[in-house]
Amino acid sequence: MSEVLVVLIVLGVLGVAVAVGYNTLIRAKVQVEEAWAQIDVQLKRRYDLIPNLIETVKGYASHEAQTFQKVTEARANAINASDPKSQAKAENMLSDALKSLFAVSESYPNLQASQNFLQMQEELSTTENKIAFARQYYNDSVQKLNTLRSTFPLLLLKNVAPAKDFFEADATEKEVPKVKF
Repeated sequence: MSEVLVVLIVLGVLGVAVAVGYNTLIRAKVQVEEAWAQIDVQLKRRYDLIPNLIETVKGYASHEAQTFQKVTEARANAINASDPKSQAKAENMLSDALKSLFAVSESYPNLQASQNFLQMQEELSTTENKIAFARQYYNDSVQKLNTLRSTFPLLLLKNVAPAKDFFEADATEKEVPKVKF
């Protein structure tokens, strides 16, 4: 009788351990999904600001059609990206296109003085900061999930929550800028 009781206790402890491990992985998986959703929210906000910014700049620099086209195409590519790697690549292209747009705007003093342009530029800057924080939260969540999946005993349940890729900067963004005087 006592042997049966010991076996039942061991099986009960193992059952609880598996349930706790399973729930831990599911919580980590959901946290990664929520973190990705936060990136999406901030990117949507950014995408919504860009057409207004382009229209404002067009009013002052209507002959810069190539720059406007590049920003519009980069925005469309970024909207259609589906995973962290393609999203990171598309976002880097969009950032480069926006840099070109802001470079064009520097040639137009009236545009630089426009309250509407300055407000949109500030909103875009604030949104960029929110995107950076959301990416950091996502990467922290991915790190937690991937670590849990790699540690014993949870690695026995790793198929419950697949590993995720980090949101990484493009190689060009990692380069140190060259400053010349």
